[in-house]
Amino acid sequence: MQTSVIAATRRSLSSALLAGLVAVVAAAATFAPPAAHAQGNLPEFADLAERVGPAVVNIRTTERRAARSGAMPDMDEDMLDFLRRFGLPVPNQPGPRGQRPQQPQPDAEPQQRGIGSGFILSADGYVMTNAHVIDGADEVFVTLTDKRELKARVIGSDRRSDVALVKVEASGLPTVRIGDVNKLRVGEWVIAIGSPFGLENTVTAGIVSAKARDTGEFLPLIQTDVAINPGNSGGPLINMRGEVVGINSQIYSRSGGYMGISFAIPIDEATRVAEQLKTTGRVSRGRIGVSIDQVSKEVAESIGLGKASGALVRSVEAGGPAEKAGVEPGDIITKFDGKAVERSGDLPRVVGAVKPGSKVSLQVFRRGATKDLSVTVAEVEPDKARRSAEAESKPQATPTTTLGIGVSELSEAQKRELKIKNGVRVEVAEGAAARAGVREGDVILSIDNTEITGAKQFESVVGKLDKSRAVTLLVRRGDTVNFLIIRPAR
Repeated sequence: MQTSVIAATRRSLSSALLAGLVAVVAAAATFAPPAAHAQGNLPEFADLAERVGPAVVNIRTTERRAARSGAMPDMDEDMLDFLRRFGLPVPNQPGPRGQRPQQPQPDAEPQQRGIGSGFILSADGYVMTNAHVIDGADEVFVTLTDKRELKARVIGSDRRSDVALVKVEASGLPTVRIGDVNKLRVGEWVIAIGSPFGLENTVTAGIVSAKARDTGEFLPLIQTDVAINPGNSGGPLINMRGEVVGINSQIYSRSGGYMGISFAIPIDEATRVAEQLKTTGRVSRGRIGVSIDQVSKEVAESIGLGKASGALVRSVEAGGPAEKAGVEPGDIITKFDGKAVERSGDLPRVVGAVKPGSKVSLQVFRRGATKDLSVTVAEVEPDKARRSAEAESKPQATPTTTLGIGVSELSEAQKRELKIKNGVRVEVAEGAAARAGVREGDVILSIDNTEITGAKQFESVVGKLDKSRAVTLLVRRGDTVNFLIIRPAR
Protein backbone atom coordinates (compact mmCIF):
# COMPACT_ATOMS: atom_id res chain seq x y z
CA MET A 1 0.00 0.00 0.00
CA GLN A 2 2.76 2.41 1.02
CA THR A 3 4.81 1.41 -2.03
CA SER A 4 1.84 2.16 -4.34
CA VAL A 5 1.41 5.62 -2.81
CA ILE A 6 5.14 6.38 -3.23
CA ALA A 7 5.03 5.24 -6.88
CA ALA A 8 1.97 7.32 -7.58
CA THR A 9 3.62 10.32 -5.95
CA ARG A 10 6.73 9.85 -8.07
CA ARG A 11 4.61 9.66 -11.22
CA SER A 12 2.79 12.86 -10.24
CA LEU A 13 6.07 14.69 -9.56
CA SER A 14 7.50 13.51 -12.89
CA SER A 15 4.41 14.69 -14.74
CA ALA A 16 4.50 18.04 -12.95
CA LEU A 17 8.20 18.46 -13.63
CA LEU A 18 7.72 17.60 -17.30
CA ALA A 19 4.82 20.05 -17.57
CA GLY A 20 6.89 22.74 -15.89
CA LEU A 21 9.77 22.21 -18.31
CA VAL A 22 7.37 22.38 -21.26
CA ALA A 23 5.93 25.64 -19.89
CA VAL A 24 9.41 27.14 -19.45
CA VAL A 25 10.38 26.19 -23.02
CA ALA A 26 7.12 27.61 -24.37
CA ALA A 27 7.62 30.83 -22.42
CA ALA A 28 11.15 31.14 -23.69
CA ALA A 29 9.93 30.68 -27.25
CA THR A 30 7.19 33.24 -26.71
CA PHE A 31 9.49 35.88 -25.28
CA ALA A 32 12.50 35.19 -27.47
CA PRO A 33 14.04 38.44 -28.70
CA PRO A 34 13.32 39.31 -32.33
CA ALA A 35 15.88 38.55 -35.00
CA ALA A 36 16.95 42.18 -35.05
CA HIS A 37 18.20 41.78 -31.43
CA ALA A 38 19.47 38.22 -31.62
CA GLN A 39 23.20 38.74 -31.13
CA GLY A 40 23.78 39.28 -27.43
CA ASN A 41 20.79 41.64 -27.17
CA LEU A 42 22.51 44.06 -29.55
CA PRO A 43 20.58 45.33 -32.60
CA GLU A 44 21.14 43.50 -35.87
CA PHE A 45 20.74 45.82 -38.88
CA ALA A 46 21.88 43.58 -41.73
CA ASP A 47 18.45 42.15 -42.54
CA LEU A 48 16.88 45.64 -42.44
CA ALA A 49 19.50 47.09 -44.79
CA GLU A 50 19.09 44.17 -47.17
CA ARG A 51 15.31 44.48 -47.14
CA VAL A 52 14.95 48.27 -47.45
CA GLY A 53 18.14 49.17 -49.33
CA PRO A 54 16.87 48.38 -52.86
CA ALA A 55 14.10 50.99 -52.48
CA VAL A 56 16.54 53.77 -51.56
CA VAL A 57 17.88 55.82 -54.47
CA ASN A 58 20.61 58.33 -55.20
CA ILE A 59 19.43 61.66 -56.60
CA ARG A 60 21.72 63.74 -58.77
CA THR A 61 20.79 67.21 -60.02
CA THR A 62 22.28 69.44 -62.70
CA GLU A 63 21.95 73.05 -63.79
CA ARG A 64 22.95 74.75 -66.99
CA ARG A 65 25.79 76.95 -65.85
CA ALA A 66 29.31 77.31 -67.18
CA ALA A 67 30.72 77.76 -63.70
CA ARG A 68 29.40 78.47 -60.25
CA SER A 69 29.63 82.24 -59.89
CA GLY A 70 31.49 83.30 -56.79
CA ALA A 71 32.89 79.84 -56.00
CA MET A 72 36.40 78.52 -56.32
CA PRO A 73 36.74 76.76 -59.71
CA ASP A 74 38.32 73.61 -58.31
CA MET A 75 36.17 73.29 -55.20
CA ASP A 76 34.75 69.80 -54.65
CA GLU A 77 31.05 69.59 -55.61
CA ASP A 78 30.11 67.80 -52.41
CA MET A 79 31.68 70.59 -50.39
CA LEU A 80 29.74 73.19 -52.40
CA ASP A 81 26.53 71.28 -51.69
CA PHE A 82 27.48 71.10 -48.02
CA LEU A 83 28.11 74.85 -47.80
CA ARG A 84 24.92 75.71 -49.70
CA ARG A 85 22.68 73.40 -47.65
CA PHE A 86 23.81 74.56 -44.23
CA GLY A 87 24.04 78.25 -44.99
CA LEU A 88 27.83 78.54 -44.84
CA PRO A 89 29.64 81.14 -46.96
CA VAL A 90 31.08 79.99 -50.29
CA PRO A 91 34.59 81.36 -50.79
CA ASN A 92 34.93 84.00 -53.50
CA GLN A 93 38.54 83.77 -54.59
CA PRO A 94 40.45 84.16 -57.84
CA GLY A 95 41.15 81.12 -59.96
CA PRO A 96 44.58 80.17 -61.30
CA ARG A 97 46.79 83.16 -62.24
CA GLY A 98 44.28 85.60 -60.77
CA GLN A 99 41.45 84.71 -63.15
CA ARG A 100 37.91 85.22 -61.84
CA PRO A 101 35.30 82.46 -62.14
CA GLN A 102 33.44 82.50 -65.43
CA GLN A 103 29.98 84.02 -65.53
CA PRO A 104 26.99 81.88 -66.55
CA GLN A 105 26.66 81.42 -70.31
CA PRO A 106 23.26 80.99 -71.99
CA ASP A 107 24.31 77.89 -73.95
CA ALA A 108 26.38 76.28 -71.20
CA GLU A 109 26.55 72.52 -70.74
CA PRO A 110 24.72 70.99 -67.75
CA GLN A 111 26.90 71.04 -64.63
CA GLN A 112 26.43 68.78 -61.63
CA ARG A 113 24.71 70.78 -58.91
CA GLY A 114 24.29 68.42 -55.97
CA ILE A 115 23.69 64.94 -54.68
CA GLY A 116 20.96 63.70 -52.37
CA SER A 117 18.88 60.67 -51.56
CA GLY A 118 15.29 59.51 -51.91
CA PHE A 119 13.10 56.45 -51.58
CA ILE A 120 10.57 54.78 -53.84
CA LEU A 121 6.95 55.06 -52.73
CA SER A 122 5.28 53.09 -55.52
CA ALA A 123 6.32 50.43 -58.01
CA ASP A 124 5.45 52.75 -60.92
CA GLY A 125 8.19 55.22 -60.01
CA TYR A 126 7.06 57.86 -57.51
CA VAL A 127 10.05 58.91 -55.39
CA MET A 128 10.03 61.08 -52.25
CA THR A 129 12.93 63.34 -51.32
CA ASN A 130 13.66 66.76 -49.78
CA ALA A 131 12.62 69.95 -51.54
CA HIS A 132 16.07 71.43 -50.97
CA VAL A 133 17.66 68.50 -52.84
CA ILE A 134 15.98 69.45 -56.13
CA ASP A 135 15.49 73.17 -55.56
CA GLY A 136 16.87 75.17 -58.49
CA ALA A 137 17.80 72.11 -60.53
CA ASP A 138 17.31 72.04 -64.31
CA GLU A 139 17.50 68.23 -64.44
CA VAL A 140 17.01 65.49 -61.86
CA PHE A 141 18.43 61.96 -62.21
CA VAL A 142 17.58 58.96 -60.04
CA THR A 143 20.06 56.09 -59.71
CA LEU A 144 18.72 52.72 -58.55
CA THR A 145 20.70 50.08 -56.68
CA ASP A 146 20.92 48.05 -59.89
CA LYS A 147 22.92 50.99 -61.33
CA ARG A 148 20.20 52.16 -63.71
CA GLU A 149 20.10 55.96 -63.95
CA LEU A 150 16.69 57.38 -64.90
CA LYS A 151 15.76 60.95 -65.64
CA ALA A 152 13.06 62.14 -63.23
CA ARG A 153 10.19 64.56 -63.64
CA VAL A 154 9.43 66.87 -60.71
CA ILE A 155 5.79 66.38 -59.68
CA GLY A 156 5.87 69.04 -56.99
CA SER A 157 7.91 70.59 -54.23
CA ASP A 158 6.96 72.23 -50.92
CA ARG A 159 9.58 74.40 -49.25
CA ARG A 160 7.69 74.84 -45.99
CA SER A 161 7.80 71.12 -45.21
CA ASP A 162 10.95 70.46 -47.30
CA VAL A 163 9.19 67.61 -49.12
CA ALA A 164 9.34 66.93 -52.86
CA LEU A 165 7.91 64.26 -55.13
CA VAL A 166 9.54 63.17 -58.39
CA LYS A 167 8.58 60.51 -60.93
CA VAL A 168 10.66 58.15 -63.06
CA GLU A 169 9.27 56.12 -65.93
CA ALA A 170 9.67 52.55 -64.74
CA SER A 171 7.62 49.65 -63.41
CA GLY A 172 8.04 46.83 -60.92
CA LEU A 173 10.33 48.88 -58.71
CA PRO A 174 11.02 47.89 -55.08
CA THR A 175 9.15 50.07 -52.58
CA VAL A 176 9.36 51.02 -48.92
CA ARG A 177 6.78 50.31 -46.24
CA ILE A 178 5.37 53.30 -44.37
CA GLY A 179 5.40 53.12 -40.56
CA ASP A 180 3.31 54.68 -37.81
CA VAL A 181 5.11 57.70 -36.34
CA ASN A 182 2.76 57.70 -33.34
CA LYS A 183 4.25 54.37 -32.25
CA LEU A 184 7.82 55.65 -32.45
CA ARG A 185 9.41 55.86 -29.01
CA VAL A 186 12.28 57.92 -27.66
CA GLY A 187 15.28 55.60 -27.23
CA GLU A 188 14.19 53.31 -30.04
CA TRP A 189 16.82 52.15 -32.54
CA VAL A 190 16.57 53.56 -36.07
CA ILE A 191 18.74 53.48 -39.17
CA ALA A 192 19.30 55.81 -42.11
CA ILE A 193 20.15 54.79 -45.66
CA GLY A 194 21.39 57.36 -48.14
CA SER A 195 24.25 58.73 -50.21
CA PRO A 196 26.48 60.85 -47.95
CA PHE A 197 29.09 62.54 -50.15
CA GLY A 198 27.79 60.45 -53.04
CA LEU A 199 28.55 57.10 -51.36
CA GLU A 200 25.40 55.24 -52.39
CA ASN A 201 23.42 53.00 -50.02
CA THR A 202 25.39 53.92 -46.93
CA VAL A 203 23.77 52.66 -43.70
CA THR A 204 24.13 54.54 -40.40
CA ALA A 205 22.39 53.80 -37.10
CA GLY A 206 21.37 55.48 -33.86
CA ILE A 207 18.41 56.07 -31.60
CA VAL A 208 15.46 58.44 -31.47
CA SER A 209 16.64 61.28 -29.22
CA ALA A 210 13.37 63.22 -29.07
CA LYS A 211 10.07 63.67 -30.85
CA ALA A 212 8.10 66.75 -31.91
CA ARG A 213 11.00 69.18 -31.89
CA ASP A 214 9.70 72.66 -32.74
CA THR A 215 12.29 73.57 -35.34
CA GLY A 216 9.85 74.30 -38.15
CA GLU A 217 6.64 76.26 -38.60
CA PHE A 218 4.53 73.34 -39.76
CA LEU A 219 6.55 70.27 -38.75
CA PRO A 220 7.36 68.71 -35.36
CA LEU A 221 10.64 67.04 -36.34
CA ILE A 222 12.10 63.75 -35.09
CA GLN A 223 15.50 64.21 -33.45
CA THR A 224 18.02 61.35 -33.69
CA ASP A 225 21.73 60.75 -33.22
CA VAL A 226 22.00 58.92 -36.54
CA ALA A 227 25.00 60.16 -38.55
CA ILE A 228 23.66 62.43 -41.32
CA ASN A 229 25.94 64.21 -43.79
CA PRO A 230 25.58 66.07 -47.11
CA GLY A 231 23.99 63.61 -49.52
CA ASN A 232 21.85 61.90 -46.85
CA SER A 233 19.15 64.54 -47.31
CA GLY A 234 15.94 63.00 -48.63
CA GLY A 235 16.78 59.47 -47.54
CA PRO A 236 14.58 57.38 -45.23
CA LEU A 237 14.72 57.02 -41.46
CA ILE A 238 13.76 53.40 -40.75
CA ASN A 239 12.55 51.66 -37.59
CA MET A 240 13.48 48.12 -36.53
CA ARG A 241 10.46 46.72 -38.35
CA GLY A 242 11.85 47.97 -41.64
CA GLU A 243 9.29 50.78 -41.96
CA VAL A 244 10.01 54.35 -42.98
CA VAL A 245 9.14 56.75 -40.17
CA GLY A 246 10.81 59.90 -41.47
CA ILE A 247 12.84 61.74 -44.12
CA ASN A 248 16.34 62.75 -43.04
CA SER A 249 16.49 66.47 -43.61
CA GLN A 250 18.68 68.57 -41.29
CA ILE A 251 21.54 68.52 -38.81
CA TYR A 252 22.40 70.81 -35.93
CA SER A 253 25.99 71.95 -36.15
CA ARG A 254 28.32 74.69 -34.95
CA SER A 255 31.16 73.58 -37.18
CA GLY A 256 29.22 72.71 -40.34
CA GLY A 257 29.80 68.98 -39.81
CA TYR A 258 27.80 66.26 -38.08
CA MET A 259 27.80 66.74 -34.29
CA GLY A 260 25.45 64.00 -33.09
CA ILE A 261 22.12 65.74 -33.64
CA SER A 262 20.06 65.23 -36.79
CA PHE A 263 16.43 65.79 -37.68
CA ALA A 264 13.91 63.92 -39.80
CA ILE A 265 10.52 64.96 -41.15
CA PRO A 266 7.79 62.67 -39.74
CA ILE A 267 6.58 60.39 -42.53
CA ASP A 268 2.89 60.96 -41.78
CA GLU A 269 3.32 64.71 -42.38
CA ALA A 270 5.44 64.05 -45.48
CA THR A 271 2.89 61.62 -46.90
CA ARG A 272 0.09 64.18 -46.58
CA VAL A 273 2.22 66.68 -48.47
CA ALA A 274 3.15 64.12 -51.12
CA GLU A 275 -0.49 63.21 -51.73
CA GLN A 276 -1.35 66.85 -52.41
CA LEU A 277 1.68 67.24 -54.66
CA LYS A 278 0.65 64.15 -56.59
CA THR A 279 -2.95 65.33 -56.96
CA THR A 280 -2.53 69.04 -57.61
CA GLY A 281 1.19 69.74 -57.83
CA ARG A 282 1.00 72.10 -54.85
CA VAL A 283 0.17 72.11 -51.14
CA SER A 284 -2.84 73.92 -49.73
CA ARG A 285 -2.74 74.99 -46.06
CA GLY A 286 -5.18 76.76 -43.79
CA ARG A 287 -4.71 80.04 -41.95
CA ILE A 288 -6.84 82.13 -39.59
CA GLY A 289 -4.86 85.39 -39.41
CA VAL A 290 -3.41 85.65 -35.91
CA SER A 291 0.02 86.37 -34.46
CA ILE A 292 0.69 84.10 -31.50
CA ASP A 293 3.13 83.51 -28.65
CA GLN A 294 3.78 81.04 -25.85
CA VAL A 295 1.80 81.18 -22.61
CA SER A 296 4.21 81.44 -19.68
CA LYS A 297 3.64 79.76 -16.36
CA GLU A 298 3.38 83.15 -14.61
CA VAL A 299 0.73 84.40 -17.05
CA ALA A 300 -1.27 81.16 -16.82
CA GLU A 301 -1.35 81.36 -13.02
CA SER A 302 -2.18 85.06 -12.92
CA ILE A 303 -5.19 84.81 -15.24
CA GLY A 304 -6.53 81.56 -13.78
CA LEU A 305 -5.76 79.36 -16.78
CA GLY A 306 -4.14 76.77 -14.54
CA LYS A 307 -1.35 75.21 -16.59
CA ALA A 308 0.78 76.96 -19.18
CA SER A 309 -0.84 75.74 -22.38
CA GLY A 310 -2.49 77.15 -25.47
CA ALA A 311 -1.46 79.91 -27.88
CA LEU A 312 -1.58 83.53 -26.75
CA VAL A 313 -3.06 85.79 -29.46
CA ARG A 314 -0.85 88.88 -29.73
CA SER A 315 -2.58 90.44 -32.72
CA VAL A 316 -5.47 89.72 -35.07
CA GLU A 317 -5.35 90.44 -38.78
CA ALA A 318 -7.87 93.09 -39.77
CA GLY A 319 -10.66 91.51 -41.79
CA GLY A 320 -9.12 88.06 -41.39
CA PRO A 321 -10.91 84.82 -40.45
CA ALA A 322 -10.08 85.12 -36.74
CA GLU A 323 -11.38 88.68 -36.47
CA LYS A 324 -14.60 87.70 -38.25
CA ALA A 325 -14.95 84.78 -35.80
CA GLY A 326 -14.67 87.13 -32.80
CA VAL A 327 -11.10 86.34 -31.70
CA GLU A 328 -9.52 89.22 -29.76
CA PRO A 329 -5.92 90.12 -28.87
CA GLY A 330 -5.19 88.64 -25.44
CA ASP A 331 -7.29 85.54 -26.05
CA ILE A 332 -5.62 82.19 -25.46
CA ILE A 333 -6.57 79.58 -28.06
CA THR A 334 -6.90 76.29 -26.17
CA LYS A 335 -8.64 74.12 -28.78
CA PHE A 336 -8.91 74.13 -32.55
CA ASP A 337 -11.16 71.79 -34.52
CA GLY A 338 -11.58 69.70 -31.36
CA LYS A 339 -7.81 69.26 -30.88
CA ALA A 340 -6.12 70.58 -27.76
CA VAL A 341 -3.47 73.23 -28.35
CA GLU A 342 -0.81 72.39 -25.76
CA ARG A 343 1.87 74.74 -27.11
CA SER A 344 1.74 77.74 -29.40
CA GLY A 345 3.68 75.77 -32.02
CA ASP A 346 0.79 73.29 -32.26
CA LEU A 347 -1.60 75.90 -33.66
CA PRO A 348 0.03 76.54 -37.07
CA ARG A 349 0.19 72.79 -37.65
CA VAL A 350 -3.42 71.98 -36.78
CA VAL A 351 -4.69 75.03 -38.69
CA GLY A 352 -2.45 74.26 -41.65
CA ALA A 353 -3.82 70.73 -41.85
CA VAL A 354 -7.41 71.99 -42.26
CA LYS A 355 -8.76 72.36 -45.79
CA PRO A 356 -9.25 76.05 -46.66
CA GLY A 357 -12.92 77.00 -46.69
CA SER A 358 -13.77 74.62 -43.85
CA LYS A 359 -15.76 75.93 -40.90
CA VAL A 360 -14.31 74.63 -37.63
CA SER A 361 -14.74 75.14 -33.90
CA LEU A 362 -12.35 77.29 -31.91
CA GLN A 363 -12.12 77.55 -28.12
CA VAL A 364 -10.49 80.53 -26.43
CA PHE A 365 -9.82 81.45 -22.81
CA ARG A 366 -10.84 85.08 -22.20
CA ARG A 367 -11.07 86.97 -18.90
CA GLY A 368 -11.28 83.88 -16.74
CA ALA A 369 -13.71 81.84 -18.85
CA THR A 370 -13.70 79.72 -21.99
CA LYS A 371 -15.61 80.80 -25.06
CA ASP A 372 -16.52 78.70 -28.09
CA LEU A 373 -16.29 80.32 -31.51
CA SER A 374 -16.60 79.21 -35.12
CA VAL A 375 -14.05 80.20 -37.76
CA THR A 376 -13.90 79.73 -41.53
CA VAL A 377 -10.34 78.81 -42.43
CA ALA A 378 -8.66 80.75 -45.24
CA GLU A 379 -5.74 79.58 -47.38
CA VAL A 380 -2.06 80.35 -46.89
CA GLU A 381 -0.74 81.97 -50.04
CA PRO A 382 1.64 79.69 -51.94
CA ASP A 383 5.26 80.89 -51.97
CA LYS A 384 5.22 81.82 -55.67
CA ALA A 385 1.88 83.60 -55.44
CA ARG A 386 2.96 85.53 -52.36
CA ARG A 387 6.23 86.60 -53.97
CA SER A 388 4.36 87.70 -57.10
CA ALA A 389 1.83 89.66 -55.05
CA GLU A 390 4.62 91.35 -53.12
CA ALA A 391 6.38 92.25 -56.35
CA GLU A 392 3.17 93.66 -57.82
CA SER A 393 2.28 95.63 -54.70
CA LYS A 394 5.76 97.13 -54.32
CA PRO A 395 5.84 100.66 -55.74
CA GLN A 396 7.67 100.90 -59.05
CA ALA A 397 10.62 103.25 -58.64
CA THR A 398 11.68 105.64 -61.36
CA PRO A 399 15.22 105.27 -62.70
CA THR A 400 17.80 106.83 -60.40
CA THR A 401 18.24 110.49 -61.36
CA THR A 402 21.40 112.61 -61.46
CA LEU A 403 20.70 113.41 -57.80
CA GLY A 404 21.09 109.71 -56.98
CA ILE A 405 17.41 109.37 -56.08
CA GLY A 406 14.77 106.98 -57.43
CA VAL A 407 11.17 107.64 -56.38
CA SER A 408 7.70 106.09 -56.62
CA GLU A 409 4.17 107.51 -56.61
CA LEU A 410 2.27 107.81 -53.35
CA SER A 411 -1.10 106.10 -53.29
CA GLU A 412 -4.16 108.10 -52.26
CA ALA A 413 -4.33 106.00 -49.08
CA GLN A 414 -0.73 106.91 -48.23
CA LYS A 415 -1.44 110.59 -48.80
CA ARG A 416 -4.48 110.44 -46.52
CA GLU A 417 -2.47 108.64 -43.85
CA LEU A 418 0.34 111.25 -44.04
CA LYS A 419 -2.20 114.09 -44.38
CA ILE A 420 -0.47 115.57 -47.43
CA LYS A 421 -1.71 116.45 -50.90
CA ASN A 422 1.40 115.75 -52.95
CA GLY A 423 4.87 114.25 -52.82
CA VAL A 424 6.84 111.18 -53.89
CA ARG A 425 8.35 108.32 -51.90
CA VAL A 426 12.10 107.70 -52.02
CA GLU A 427 12.87 104.13 -53.11
CA VAL A 428 16.60 104.55 -53.81
CA ALA A 429 19.10 107.04 -52.37
CA GLU A 430 22.70 106.86 -53.56
CA GLY A 431 25.85 108.98 -53.78
CA ALA A 432 25.39 112.67 -52.97
CA ALA A 433 21.75 112.16 -51.92
CA ALA A 434 22.72 109.44 -49.43
CA ARG A 435 25.53 111.64 -48.10
CA ALA A 436 23.02 114.45 -47.60
CA GLY A 437 20.90 112.16 -45.43
CA VAL A 438 18.15 111.13 -47.87
CA ARG A 439 16.84 107.66 -47.00
CA GLU A 440 14.55 105.08 -48.49
CA GLY A 441 11.02 105.76 -47.25
CA ASP A 442 11.42 109.54 -47.07
CA VAL A 443 8.72 111.62 -48.78
CA ILE A 444 10.02 114.51 -50.92
CA LEU A 445 7.59 117.41 -50.75
CA SER A 446 9.54 120.02 -52.72
CA ILE A 447 12.80 120.69 -54.58
CA ASP A 448 14.20 124.25 -54.44
CA ASN A 449 10.75 125.49 -53.39
CA THR A 450 9.00 123.74 -56.28
CA GLU A 451 6.20 121.51 -55.01
CA ILE A 452 6.52 117.90 -56.15
CA THR A 453 3.21 116.48 -57.38
CA GLY A 454 4.27 113.11 -58.82
CA ALA A 455 7.09 110.89 -60.06
CA LYS A 456 7.12 112.18 -63.65
CA GLN A 457 7.04 115.81 -62.53
CA PHE A 458 9.90 114.99 -60.10
CA GLU A 459 12.01 113.71 -63.00
CA SER A 460 11.20 116.83 -65.01
CA VAL A 461 12.19 119.17 -62.18
CA VAL A 462 15.44 117.30 -61.53
CA GLY A 463 16.27 117.34 -65.24
CA LYS A 464 16.19 121.15 -65.28
CA LEU A 465 18.46 121.63 -62.25
CA ASP A 466 21.86 123.28 -62.48
CA LYS A 467 24.20 120.38 -61.71
CA SER A 468 26.87 122.78 -60.41
CA ARG A 469 24.64 124.17 -57.64
CA ALA A 470 23.43 122.72 -54.35
CA VAL A 471 19.83 121.51 -54.28
CA THR A 472 17.48 121.93 -51.32
CA LEU A 473 14.86 119.25 -50.64
CA LEU A 474 11.97 119.49 -48.21
CA VAL A 475 11.63 115.95 -46.88
CA ARG A 476 9.09 114.38 -44.60
CA ARG A 477 10.24 111.47 -42.43
CA GLY A 478 7.68 109.97 -40.09
CA ASP A 479 5.72 112.83 -38.52
CA THR A 480 8.39 115.48 -39.02
CA VAL A 481 9.78 117.47 -41.96
CA ASN A 482 13.28 118.76 -42.59
CA PHE A 483 15.38 120.47 -45.24
CA LEU A 484 18.23 118.47 -46.73
CA ILE A 485 20.87 119.98 -48.98
CA ILE A 486 22.43 117.88 -51.74
CA ARG A 487 25.77 119.35 -52.78
CA PRO A 488 27.37 118.65 -56.15
CA ALA A 489 30.32 116.27 -56.19
CA ARG A 490 33.69 118.03 -56.38
